[in-house]
Order: sequence, then C-alpha cells, then structure tokens
Amino acid sequence: MNICVYGASSEKLERKYYEAAEELGREIAEKGHNLIFGGGREGLMGSCAKAAFHAGAHITGIAPGFFDIPGVLFKSCGQFILTDTMAERKALMEEKADGFILMPGGIGSFEEFFETLTLKQLGQLNKPIVILNTDGYYEPMLNMLRATAEQKFMSESCMELFKVAPTASEALEKLTEKDELQGSVRSLEDYNK
Repeated sequence: MNICVYGASSEKLERKYYEAAEELGREIAEKGHNLIFGGGREGLMGSCAKAAFHAGAHITGIAPGFFDIPGVLFKSCGQFILTDTMAERKALMEEKADGFILMPGGIGSFEEFFETLTLKQLGQLNKPIVILNTDGYYEPMLNMLRATAEQKFMSESCMELFKVAPTASEALEKLTEKDELQGSVRSLEDYNK
C-alpha cells in the first residue's frame, strides 16, 4: 500500500511527537508499505521518512521546487518529484496514495487533510483517511468538526469518512482494514444533508 503521510515540519515540538512519527515510519516499512510524503527533512515529516528509510521502505518525496534549497529536503528517497506549485504537490500525493495518515501538524497539514476530506465527501476520492491523534493533539479539531455537524454546517456522515487512532500502530491498522463506512458520499444530495 502507498501511504501518504501529512505532518509538521517544525523542529521545535515535544519529543513525544517525533517518537510517534518515527514509530509510524518504522511500522510502514515493517508492514511492507511504501511512504509518500511532502519531502521535508525535518519535523514529523522528516522523522517519519528517516525511520521508514532506515527500516527499508520505498519512499517517494514530493515537494515544490522552491523548497529545493540546502538542508530543507530529505533526498534519500527512492523517488523524489519536484513540482512547480504546492497545488501540484498535493494533487500528486492524492493521486499516488492508496490511503492517508494525518500526523500532528500546522496549517499546511490541516489544509492537506481538509482538501483530502472534502474530495472524499464530494465523491472525487475514495481512499481511507486516518488521523493519528498523538496525545490528544487533534481533540480541539475533532470537537470543532462535531460541532459543525451538530449545527448542520456539514453532514453527520462526513464524520464517518475518516478514522482516529491514538498510536501509529493503530493508525496503520485502521488504514488497512476493510470498512464500508470509509466510502465516499453517494451523491451531492448526501453532501447537502
């Protein structure tokens, strides 16, 4: 399975987040999966990629060309694709991946997750999505999504389009299990419910 991982590029996080990212990278490799990621050398992206690399996974890095400056990209990938824009980067990640795991991250990770979720809700993407909720990091966002559904700004069914896991091993397990509820909405009528 080609697993796309979204996550922070920050070098200033608590150690527990890097440890969870490293565990995810190792698990991806040990289970025989391939990693697709945004190409960054540092942060959770880099921690996941380095661990996957050392454990023998095939890695595809995808980043816009303006990131190609010394010290920014993790170049020890089996394949590295430089794009012209961030939008092209996301489109390639969505196309090449069989599933997505969102690690803790900032606005870039949020944007990647919400685009993927929106495409799934609209029936344009039918691939599993899992949020790796390390130490409850995503509880505020999950509460916001629940409130959004409760107040009818989105369909309740949207909450069924992704899963949440507290650990890397559980995130991978949930990503690879067969589950009919992970399917996309059936029509635009469902989108408006």
